[in-house]
Amino acid sequence: MTGDLPGWKQVFVEDFSAGDVPVGGFPGPLYSSRWSAGYKDGTPDTAGQKNGGKTGYYPSKVLSVRNGTLDWYLHTENGIIMGAAPTPKIPNASSNPPRANSLLYGRYSVRYRADAIPGFKTAWLLWPDSGVWPRDGEVDFPEGDLAKIIYGAVHYDRNGADAFEKFDSDQSVTSWHVATMEWSPGRVEFFLDGRSLGVSNKAPTTPMHLILQTESCLTGCPAPTAQGHVSLDWISIWVPA
Repeated sequence: MTGDLPGWKQVFVEDFSAGDVPVGGFPGPLYSSRWSAGYKDGTPDTAGQKNGGKTGYYPSKVLSVRNGTLDWYLHTENGIIMGAAPTPKIPNASSNPPRANSLLYGRYSVRYRADAIPGFKTAWLLWPDSGVWPRDGEVDFPEGDLAKIIYGAVHYDRNGADAFEKFDSDQSVTSWHVATMEWSPGRVEFFLDGRSLGVSNKAPTTPMHLILQTESCLTGCPAPTAQGHVSLDWISIWVPA
């Protein structure tokens, strides 16, 4: 988790050992120098942009730090299905626009687990600073419905439309896993627990920012009573040395 690696210089690490933060309080004084809660309450998630906001990001209802982990309490309130998309503040030189989590190439590693909750999913991703999609690409890992397998994906522009390469594992989220994506010029490689899931040569070529996007209703919505947790034990980020 900590320290430089051959070819990589560590620029960020978090293990949530500074103390607990109750739901509604993240990042708070303990973590605000290193974290943003991400999209504000009421921001539609990917599905919510099509369903009128019936699904969305609600960090004040979802995020906390407990027992040394960042916790997402995924659930429904008053008919709205709630997720959250926090972001780390990574030291960088981005200026157009300035972003606290922007890099051009990097190695991103997380240790996480989740309850198997059909209809909720992780799509922890690199999104282009330009906001121009699919032209400038997208990288997702770990991704997947919480009741199905973990996979990685690289999106790219093909004749003006979204295309993607997908790299499946045979693992579920209910055990602890270390998910790592290495993004370097001309390639993206995905590792789960140290085992490579494959390499894409459709790597983005412009600065990207990391969002731990946790949402719902992309391959089917959760039941109204469905609830559970996603836990992030630690995250570590490197840039090319």
